[in-house]
Amino acid sequence: MGNGIQVRDRFADGAQYIGGKLRSGTSGRHHDVVNPATGETVYSYELAGTADVDAAVAAAREAFPGWSGATPAERAEAMHRFAAVLAEQADDFAYVESLQCGKPIKLSTEFDVPGTVDNTSFFAGAARHLEGKSAAEYDGDHTSYVRREAIGVVGSIAPWNYPLQMAAWKVLPAIAAGNTIVLKPAEITPLTSLMFARAATEAGIPDGVINIVTGAGKDAGEHLVGHPDVVMTSFTGSTAVGKRVAEIATSTVKRLHLELGGKAPFVVFDDADLEAAVNGAVAGALINTGQDCTAATRAYVQRPLYDAFVQGVAELMETVRLGDPFDPSTDLGPLISHAQRDRVAGFVERARAYATVVTGGEAPGGELAAGAYYRPTLVAGAAQDSEIVQSEIFGPVLVVLPFDSDDEGIRLANDTPYGLAASAWSRDLYRANRATREIKAGCVWVNDHIPIISEMPHGGYKASGFGKDMSSYSFEEYTQVKHVMYDNTAVARKDWHRTIFGDR
Repeated sequence: MGNGIQVRDRFADGAQYIGGKLRSGTSGRHHDVVNPATGETVYSYELAGTADVDAAVAAAREAFPGWSGATPAERAEAMHRFAAVLAEQADDFAYVESLQCGKPIKLSTEFDVPGTVDNTSFFAGAARHLEGKSAAEYDGDHTSYVRREAIGVVGSIAPWNYPLQMAAWKVLPAIAAGNTIVLKPAEITPLTSLMFARAATEAGIPDGVINIVTGAGKDAGEHLVGHPDVVMTSFTGSTAVGKRVAEIATSTVKRLHLELGGKAPFVVFDDADLEAAVNGAVAGALINTGQDCTAATRAYVQRPLYDAFVQGVAELMETVRLGDPFDPSTDLGPLISHAQRDRVAGFVERARAYATVVTGGEAPGGELAAGAYYRPTLVAGAAQDSEIVQSEIFGPVLVVLPFDSDDEGIRLANDTPYGLAASAWSRDLYRANRATREIKAGCVWVNDHIPIISEMPHGGYKASGFGKDMSSYSFEEYTQVKHVMYDNTAVARKDWHRTIFGDR
C-alpha cells in the first residue's frame, strides 16, 4: 500500500468487518481518518450505529458453537496460519499504522508489527495449554477435575495509541480460548484493526469469529458493552472512560477487564549507572511520542545524581529528530491529533507558573508546523502534588524530582492514583529487589523501562485497572472455570444423606 488513495480503495466497502465481510456503517454520520503528520485526510467512512453492533454480535454468536467446539489443535493451527499471513503483510501493516497514527516507520516496523506477529504465534501455541488442577480424589469418594471453557461473545474496546497491538491483545487470547469477539477500535485509527480481521479470514479463521465495528464510544461502544449477548467486556483507555464502561458492564453482570491510565515512576538510586538511566529515561519517556500508558513520566532521582541526570536528559532530548514519519531517520513523530498536542501543551504551559521547563515545551515551526508535533520536554522543580506530576499527560513530557532517602523515593513513586508500570535503577541487588516488592505497579523493570514480551502479563494496580493482557494469565480473563466431580462409590444411599433424612 503506497499511498492514501490505495487505502481508500482497500476499504471502499466500509470500515465495519462483520461476518467475514467489509461493509458500511449505518449511523448516518461520517468520520475522517487524518494523517497527524500532515493534517491530510487519508480515508473517510460512515460510523457504526447500534444496528451494526447488533449485526456483529449476532455474527459472533452464530460462529461461537463451531469455534468453541473446535479442538485446541485446530484453533492453534488456524492461528499459526494467521501469524504467517501477518508476517507476509508486515510492510503493509507498518505503513498503514504509521499513516493513521504518525508513528515513525522504524517504530511500526521494529516494534508494533513484529510484536503483533509474535503475540499471534504465542497464542497459537497457548491455545493447546489451558491449565487446570490435576484430577484427584480430594475427599476419597469422588474424582474432581477442572475444565476451562470458552465463555461466549466478548465485546472489546481498544485505544488509538497502538491500534494494531491493542487489537491483537484483545482478540488473540479471546479466540485462542474458543471465544468469538466484536472489537471496537478507536474511530480515528481503525485501519490496521480492519486489516487484522481480514488477515484472520485469509488464514482460514471462520467468518464471525473476529468482527470489527468502528463507531463512536457513546453510540457503538456503549451499546456493545451493554449488549445482552455479550458476556465479557475488555477495555483499554483512560481511567475516566473506564469508569463509565464499568458502570454499564456491571449493570448487566458482565465479566470485566480494564487496562486504564498510567503515570509510571522512574526511580534512580544514587548507585545507578547514570548513562544507562539517562538513555533509558529519554527512550522510556518518548516512545510513541509519549502516548504510552507505561511511558516513563515521573523521574525520581536521588540527590547525588540529580543535577547530572537533568543535564544529561536535556542534552539527549535535544538530539532527538522530529520529522516525516516515513523517513527512516525520524525519531519522534507527531501526537495523534492537534487536539492532543494542544492538551499536552496546556499541561506544560500551566506548569511554567510553578516549575522550570528545562528543554522543549513548544511545537516546532517550519515544515512540521502543519502536523501535530511537540518537542521532547523536560520539566524540573515541580511539587509532588502538582498537576504535571499527578495527571496523565500522554505526550513527550518527562518531569524530574529529587529525593533523599530510599524510603522517600519509593513513597513518592507510589504517590499517585495509578499503578501500571514503574522502573528502578540501581546496581545494588537488595535495593532493586526492595523496589520491585514495594512499588505498587503491575510491572516493575530493573535497569530498563518499556520492554514487553508475549509470555509475561500486562496489567495494573489501583486506578490503572485490573486483569491481564498477553501471557497465559490472560486465559483467566477469557475462560470459565468449571469444577467437575464424579462419584466413585456406586452407593445409592450416601452417608451424608443422613444430614437431610434418616439416621446413619
